[in-house]
Amino acid sequence: MFRGRSSHTLDDKGRLIIPSRFMESLKKRGEDTLVITNHEDCLIGFTKTDWERIEEKAARLPLFDPVAQAYLRYFISGAEYCQIKNGKITIPYELRKIANIDKDVTLVGITTRFEIWDTKRWQEIYLKSADVFNTGKDRLIQYGI
Repeated sequence: MFRGRSSHTLDDKGRLIIPSRFMESLKKRGEDTLVITNHEDCLIGFTKTDWERIEEKAARLPLFDPVAQAYLRYFISGAEYCQIKNGKITIPYELRKIANIDKDVTLVGITTRFEIWDTKRWQEIYLKSADVFNTGKDRLIQYGI
């Protein structure tokens, strides 16, 4: 499980240090590869195992549904396998460019996945998320929360 938020700096090659609490979770699961793809205004990371489950479902989507095809073209096609080496991954340049990520990033753990945000953009999104949560938290009852 991924949880918590932390600030990081990418080096010139786009390498990102994976937080030790994330590494502990990955080691427990026997994972040494992350899958990173574009998502909204950020990047999103999954374990290889969790990503393979997503791909299995995606492979069953209807060929002639335009929304399904858009999902495949946008979300699935952006995926890159990133091997963990010495507690770091290298985020491909194209993904960094899509998410407008340069140097300062914030990692946001969200249970089975984590997001990688440009830090300035994260600060904006966090405030918006807090507002949405505070005004709509009663809706979470429908999810059993």
